[in-house]
Amino acid sequence: MSSINRSASNVYAEITSNRKAGAYHHIALSVGEMAAHVRPGNFVAISVGGEGSSMVLRRAFAIYRSVDLGNGQGQIELVVAPHGQGSTWVASQPVGAKLNVIGPLGTAFGIPTEPVRALLVGGGYGSAPLFGLSEVLKARGCRVDMVLGASTAMKIYAPLEGKRSVNALTITTEDGSTGIQGRVSDVIPDIIDTNNIDIIYSCGPMGMLQAITDIARAKEVMHQCAVEESMACGIGVCMTCVLPVRGEDGVIRMLRSCIDGPVMDGADVIWESKRTIPEGTWGA
Repeated sequence: MSSINRSASNVYAEITSNRKAGAYHHIALSVGEMAAHVRPGNFVAISVGGEGSSMVLRRAFAIYRSVDLGNGQGQIELVVAPHGQGSTWVASQPVGAKLNVIGPLGTAFGIPTEPVRALLVGGGYGSAPLFGLSEVLKARGCRVDMVLGASTAMKIYAPLEGKRSVNALTITTEDGSTGIQGRVSDVIPDIIDTNNIDIIYSCGPMGMLQAITDIARAKEVMHQCAVEESMACGIGVCMTCVLPVRGEDGVIRMLRSCIDGPVMDGADVIWESKRTIPEGTWGA
């Protein structure tokens, strides 16, 4: 069991940039010392709606990148998909507005101590935390391949940056509007074999993460994934983001994605539960 990130803080962060990027918004926030504690895979929980809003629950956003400027100054960058009321409100905020932000929260991706051959797989805006991860891995001397997938070209985030930040980039779209027509799971097996991949890091829809886990298991490759469960508080209180995970002792427990994740070993998640409590779960 994990606990809330001990480096987390609650700050009023000023928006320094908010630009449209395809179907998404790329938002930069001035967060002070918080930026120094961010690791790839962490997220923030933002209060939405402003004073008097009926939207009482925070919204969780994966951190795209953090920049520690020293002297207690720094910023984080987010990729926001304006789907629901909360994310649409965040995306609509102007430069100069201040947001109440708690972070960094959650577990981070495990970084190898020696150079490895890594494959990063992102679905839609779920690719956001993988760009910062790529920078860390390349600084460690790793070879980094990346696959970005989405339903259509407009939903592929920052393909040009992806191409610059990795050794090789593959893009898939379900409608064939750019890259290879199909899903990320269609191209992953060949990339694993061709480049002798040691580990897969992924972030995206739960169905995609399950498909990658199946491939990783068949190929005997490690798979770390950032799960996408709805997180209403971000600090382990509300219990809305639980999912079944098998522990090292073989026992299945309902863990909270926000503090025991979002980064987990894909092989441990009971994907087939489909938001139900599996038989034999501890305490059920």
